[in-house]
Amino acid sequence: MPSHISEIPTPFSNFESWMREAESAGEKSPEAMTVATATRNGRPSARILLLKHFDQNGFVFYTNSNSRKGSDLEENPFAALLFFWKTLDKQVRIEGKISRISAEEADAYFKTRPRLSKIGAHISQQSTVLESRKFLEEQLNQQKKLFEAQEDIPRPDYWNGYRLEPILFEFWEARPFRLHNRVQWLKTNDLSAQWKKELLYP
Repeated sequence: MPSHISEIPTPFSNFESWMREAESAGEKSPEAMTVATATRNGRPSARILLLKHFDQNGFVFYTNSNSRKGSDLEENPFAALLFFWKTLDKQVRIEGKISRISAEEADAYFKTRPRLSKIGAHISQQSTVLESRKFLEEQLNQQKKLFEAQEDIPRPDYWNGYRLEPILFEFWEARPFRLHNRVQWLKTNDLSAQWKKELLYP
């Protein structure tokens, strides 16, 4: 990351640059991110998901809307993402508002998934109590038979995509003696693409 704040590009291009750097460095699953959510009462939870797409409009991931995170986002449509790339000693923290992507977008992505992943989505009652692993495998085999003659497996209506529209980025880069580089970008207006950038104490 440039030493001087004036040299830093937009937060989106900065993120893309670091993501590509992580890929080139051989980082395992550079698209893996911690997604933190909270209930309306502020009870937090976090889990690792995979980023599937990002652009100037935000960061997209997919999940079962009946899951714990889906329930959290229904109650409280704000979340935080955290990317950490150990090979680079860099991390990016992103906060923002969550919205569901369109059914058309979700359908298009679902079609690209492996067949067994599509079938698995139909039996998943994510975050609920499972009787046994054997029972899950039996359900999978039953569902495979149901879809045996069906080439195109439809997306379950509870399997959706979510987009986080950023309002804050923080780029962190390790430096000796814990005097790390930290740069924060804060969106100044919900109706514009203007960002305020500033250095933070480590």
